[in-house]
Amino acid sequence: MISGCPTNCISGSAIRATRRLGRRRIQKARESTRKTGDIVAKTRNGVVAALDIGTNKVVCFVARVDGQGLRVVGIGHQPALGMRSGNIVDMEAATRAISSAVSTAEEMCGEQVRDVIVGVSGGSAASHNQSLEVAIGHHEIGERDVRRVQQHIQLPAETADRDVIHSAAIGYTVDGTPVRDARGMFGERLGVDVHLVTAASGAMRNLQVCVRRAHLEIADRVVAAHAAGLSSLVSDERDLGVTLIDMGAGTTSIAVFYEGHLVHVDSIPVGGEHVTRDIARGLSTPVAHAERMKTQIGRAVAKPNDEYDIIDVPLIGEEDRTRPNHIPRSILVGIIRPRIEETFELVRSRLEASGVDKLAGGRAVLVGGGCQLDGVSEVAAAILNKKVRTGAPLRLAGLADSTGGPAFSAAAGLLSFALQNHAVTQSQPATHEAPSSRIGRIGSWIRENF
Repeated sequence: MISGCPTNCISGSAIRATRRLGRRRIQKARESTRKTGDIVAKTRNGVVAALDIGTNKVVCFVARVDGQGLRVVGIGHQPALGMRSGNIVDMEAATRAISSAVSTAEEMCGEQVRDVIVGVSGGSAASHNQSLEVAIGHHEIGERDVRRVQQHIQLPAETADRDVIHSAAIGYTVDGTPVRDARGMFGERLGVDVHLVTAASGAMRNLQVCVRRAHLEIADRVVAAHAAGLSSLVSDERDLGVTLIDMGAGTTSIAVFYEGHLVHVDSIPVGGEHVTRDIARGLSTPVAHAERMKTQIGRAVAKPNDEYDIIDVPLIGEEDRTRPNHIPRSILVGIIRPRIEETFELVRSRLEASGVDKLAGGRAVLVGGGCQLDGVSEVAAAILNKKVRTGAPLRLAGLADSTGGPAFSAAAGLLSFALQNHAVTQSQPATHEAPSSRIGRIGSWIRENF
């Protein structure tokens, strides 16, 4: 259902713009429903939507599930408004950006989007691990037993003001012996290692309100770095151990995969936007020009001819320039490199402090818009002491060259997450449905608890 926006939630020109977008999308849904009568059925039967809300841009991908996987049929991306370091700081502006991106994707694919899988890049996502064990009475271990163990999860005291984003079993023991998957085995005691990912409740509440103001509902939430790993890592990397580093505009997120599971997430409040502002301050140039210099001629590793490569830098406030301001490119590189080095030094220290650095193995994959800066992978390899490559969305048809690069890995990974969960839902037998009779409910309770 499309939820309405309260009258007092947006004011002035912002409320008029949002209302126009909302009325147009609601009217489109009504017209389409009258013509086909099965909007909901189509949405649930093979069409999924992903919404990645970052500091620099908002991306909406709409994909259709076919016999060969996912094919992207709708793409919308807009500059992010009202965001800082992955968190919402202006509700009205963020709502407008979300509505614009989703409406663009809807117009491209001709589908009405009602539910979206949202990428979480703010809220200071953090990992928590627990080991649980219960008696199972020597019967065959099934999915119901695993779920029963997870019901004993007790959140740490420091998570009182945080929401759980993920809860997944990453390891099993049967009678004290580690096994890859306990389902189908027999034993007396079942142990499960559970990985929890939490994020600040306030940030998650703000995200939910903005999405609802855009007349959408959140179908699921996925940490952006986790999503980026699903789209850009190959299976061997996830099995042997790898560190996924998502270099966004406002944050750099970390996700560690081992034995096919996500085992650790973290983030640092440093990103590409900080490099841009360093350039603007260091060269006393407008922020917009600093961003162009960074993306077009900037790099993180110096080259021998940088001293002789002269660039022109406009100064702040000089609209009518009477004379050029020339500097060697080496000065620009000298501003960029320290911030990039600081970023990877922070990543290295977070991994060492968490104790998962050895699980992460000797390989790192860089994604996000910040990794496209020339020389970043070389700096990362030197500081992290790992083999480094730049990742991009894999196994996803329908993406154009402009939307198939590292900056769109998280949005593509949200669709991969949706496909995996769609397959799990479809594979569950019909007997898992809740029984309607009283006797059936009693029997179900006995099976689940004894």
